[in-house]
Amino acid sequence: MEAVNPNVPWDRDELTVGDLAARSGVSVSALHFYERKGLIASRRTSGNQRRYRRETLRRVAFIRVSQRVGIPLADIGAALDTLPGDRTPTAKDWRRISQAWHDDLDARIEQLSRLRDHLTDCIGCGCLSLRRCALTNPHDELAETGPGPRTLLVDGLEPDGA
Repeated sequence: MEAVNPNVPWDRDELTVGDLAARSGVSVSALHFYERKGLIASRRTSGNQRRYRRETLRRVAFIRVSQRVGIPLADIGAALDTLPGDRTPTAKDWRRISQAWHDDLDARIEQLSRLRDHLTDCIGCGCLSLRRCALTNPHDELAETGPGPRTLLVDGLEPDGA
């Protein structure tokens, strides 16, 4: 196991996995996971150790920020695949990609707001076990609109398992 050095020299072109972990704040196992998913890439030394281009720091930051706002890894990977030659996202790339995610994020925000505001109400799941459900969803009328917690769902966001 390589030692983690938080003081990675700024003029080094390549980073070890430990250096990348220390500088990015991402665990070594997460970096290996990102690599298995094709989100980042490394080369192997003659001793079979990973070496990452310094620009991978920006790519990892892009992944982390995207995840932080709720973008699934599959969507992050698809966005990174739009970049020519596996290059690191630029500020212009980030603006373009984040704008494409804007509607999805707005729908997620609306869904979370509904969840927050109606957490103690009938959610339209069909169980009808709460007295309030008999008033807001008599005879499970919401079932006609589709599966899942109907009063909390937002158009464009499918319930898990869909």
